[in-house]
Amino acid sequence: MDTFKIGDKVIYPNQGIGVIEDIQDETYNGEHIHVHCIRILANDTLVVIPSANAPELGIRKLIEEETVEKIFRSIRSGMVDVATNWKGRYKEHLDLMRTGCMSDMVVVLKSLYYLSLLKPLSFREKKMLEKAKELVVIEISEVASVPMDDVEKKILDSLSICFKDISSQLDS
Repeated sequence: MDTFKIGDKVIYPNQGIGVIEDIQDETYNGEHIHVHCIRILANDTLVVIPSANAPELGIRKLIEEETVEKIFRSIRSGMVDVATNWKGRYKEHLDLMRTGCMSDMVVVLKSLYYLSLLKPLSFREKKMLEKAKELVVIEISEVASVPMDDVEKKILDSLSICFKDISSQLDS
């Protein structure tokens, strides 16, 4: 996290984009620690993170613009492996969401979207699907400077391409 500067945009897992507002040295219980103050844009919350804890919290820089098309290719191609056990599947998805890694959020998005084609999702899984989609949309929109509505449409189109065979089987 020492590579961040004031004004840098970062991803805070499950929360979205934040901005480094300040970098300070604090003293807690007699120990000096380096902290970053991150303003979460979605809800205007200020979070103070010890620099040493940033990697385990999943705080990272935004993806590079060159990565955006790779993400769409990943969404459009390949099948997903969905656990049949609801509790195991939910825990696995929750763990993936907590990493904050874009590829992990895409895995959750694809597998829950796929599952939603086969059967109604539980309330928790619906919420997780929406959250995964929201986080992917927000980051791509920011990185590519494209309106969020356009990004969401492209993601949904890409998911439709990926699962066109399943959709056509369900329609018949």
